[in-house]
Formats: sequence, C-alpha cells, structure tokens
Amino acid sequence: MKKAVHFGAGNIGRGFIGLLLSQAGYQVTFVDVNDTLVGALKKEGEYPVVLADDQPQQIIVRGVSGINSAMEPFEAIAAAAEADLITTAVGVNVLKHIAPTIAAAISQRLADPSPKPLHIIACENAIGGSTQLKEHVEPLLDREIIQKAEGLVAFPNAAVDRIVPLQQHENPLMVEVEPFYEWVVDASGMLPGYIPVEGVLYVKELAPYIERKLFTVNTGHCSAAYRGYLKGLETIQQAMAHQDIKDELVQVLKESGAVLVAKHGFDPKEHDSYIQKILERFRNPALQDDIVRIGRSPIRKLSPNDRLVSPALQAFERGLPYQGLAKSMAAALRFNAAEDEEAVQIQQSLRLRGLTPTITEITGILEDHPVHQEIVNQYHRL
Repeated sequence: MKKAVHFGAGNIGRGFIGLLLSQAGYQVTFVDVNDTLVGALKKEGEYPVVLADDQPQQIIVRGVSGINSAMEPFEAIAAAAEADLITTAVGVNVLKHIAPTIAAAISQRLADPSPKPLHIIACENAIGGSTQLKEHVEPLLDREIIQKAEGLVAFPNAAVDRIVPLQQHENPLMVEVEPFYEWVVDASGMLPGYIPVEGVLYVKELAPYIERKLFTVNTGHCSAAYRGYLKGLETIQQAMAHQDIKDELVQVLKESGAVLVAKHGFDPKEHDSYIQKILERFRNPALQDDIVRIGRSPIRKLSPNDRLVSPALQAFERGLPYQGLAKSMAAALRFNAAEDEEAVQIQQSLRLRGLTPTITEITGILEDHPVHQEIVNQYHRL
C-alpha cells in the first residue's frame, strides 16, 4: 500500500486531506504535537468523518496511525523519509516549525543510493503554501542534498477548499465536514511520470483557481462573518438567513467575480453558478460555522494581497465596482472580538491613531486613494 505522511491531525487534516488520501489507497500517518489526537489515532487506527448534509453520511477512515513529532522526532523523520507523499495542513505560520523534520527526512531519504521521487504538498489556506514550505526547508539542507534533490523532490503548490467548522465531539477523532471539496494541484510543479492522486485536480496553471477560491469562498465567508457580527449573530448560517446580508454578499461576490472573469477569462455564466454554489454552502443548515472563528485574524484578512483588499484594488484598476468590498473592509475594522488578538490591535489603533492611519497601515492603501475613501465612508455608515 502507498504511504502518505500528513502533518497536522486537526479537523482539516482528518476530515479533508487524510480522508481523501485514504480513499485514494494511501496508508496515512498523521504527524502532530497534540498527544490526545496522536494517542487516539495510535489506539483506534481509524476515525469517523461525517458529511454534513440533509442526509448525513458517515465514513470510517481506516488504516491510519499517528506520531507525536515533539516526543517521537526520529519516528516522524523516518516515516516521512519512507513516504510516497507528504502533505500538510498545519496553518501557514506553522510551516517553519515542521520544516526541520521534513528537511531531516529528505536528507535521510536521499542517502539511499536509489531514492524514490517525493512530492511535498502544503494544503494551506495561503497562496504558494508549498513554495513557502520549501523556502523554510532548503536552508536546512546541505548543498549536496539540495543538488541531489533536483528532479527527485518537488514542492507543487495547491489550492484547497472544504468548510470544516469548529466542533467538539465525545470522540476526539470524529470530524464533521461539508460534502463539497476541491483540491487543485499545480501540474507544472509535479515530477515527470507522477501518479495522480484520485480526487485531486491537476491543472497547468494554478493561479486562476487560487484566486477564484480566495476571492469567492474566503472573501464571501469573512464578509458574511463581519456583517453577522455587527448584528450580534453567532453563526454564518444565522447570517445567511438575513436577506440584507445575503443581498450584500451577492454584491460583494459579483464585484470580486467581475475581477476574476476579466483577469482569468472565466466564463461569466459558469462563474455565476460557482457563486450560487458557494452561497448554498454557506447556508448549509447541517453546519454551524462560528462567526468569530471565520472573522478571526482581521489584520491578516485585510492585508494587501488577501481576500478583501486585493480584489477591491484590482476592481478599481479595471474600472469595476468595489463598494461592497469596501463595506466588508469597513465591517472588518469594526470586528471587536475580545478573544482575537488582531481585532484588539485594530481597536487600539483606531482609538490611539484614528481611522485613516489605521486603514493605511493595515491595508497599505494610501489616504488619497478612492478605495481608501470608500472604506472610510462605509465605516461611518455602519
């Protein structure tokens, strides 16, 4: 059986990547520092995934195991060195922490006289996640290993999409996910003769798919969250039950969609259908997606290359509407969740420095820019 090592035994890892790899015929070993999850994986060797829908379906993922990389570092290195595929779902900020284990595994693997090719795919909610992981790994490798890795070790970028809400179950391994998923991999980053993973879409150009997901799913999700938060709601599903939020969300996604159609040549009718599918996913009554969780880290979400600022600026540059996106940014600035460190930082900046300097610092949009001015207008209207 083919072997996959997946870094990150959290809900995304188990409910999305691990599930798909298992269904594609891989024996999956999860590497994590959460001893509760790792211990349960070792003991049970399987876990349930529930596809949340009108008629929920339970799938048992079998033949899995776990390694605690903090307590069993050599076992983690050995498993990764022997894997046919390495994947991650740890959060982009954690990639640097798993890089030493992956670097050691590569060095151990390439010490073999006839090493097998290896693909390492970061399945993170970030642009160029695998490239970022490679940039953390390469400085930890000897020059000889780097040279030997050419043609043998690849870090193809990927785009992943599946809604997995925050949840708690009596069984710590159980995870509930939406039925829809999309895992797209840059085929140009794959090694010659690679064997496709069933369920993964390989494309010649990944950028359009990354931006389509970022500017539709992520843009829409946080836009609904910030609007729902201002109404005192708790879940995305509650927010989607408000007609005014739904109408404004359609406006936001039409604005970002116009950018995607103009930039990447997506068929307008097909993209409109994609938007409608996303709205259906947000409304899914079988899920309870927490608004504060979706809205968390507003500074990151308001950064220049992320889901709100980037499509708004690209819309402005093309002479397209951006008012709905500006309102989403204004709502993000009013996201005042006390448990979110970034939200607290924004509120402190607003109090101490004022609105305009805060917008410029976080978004990078200068005060005299029309998008900046529209954010200010929308902020005062909220």
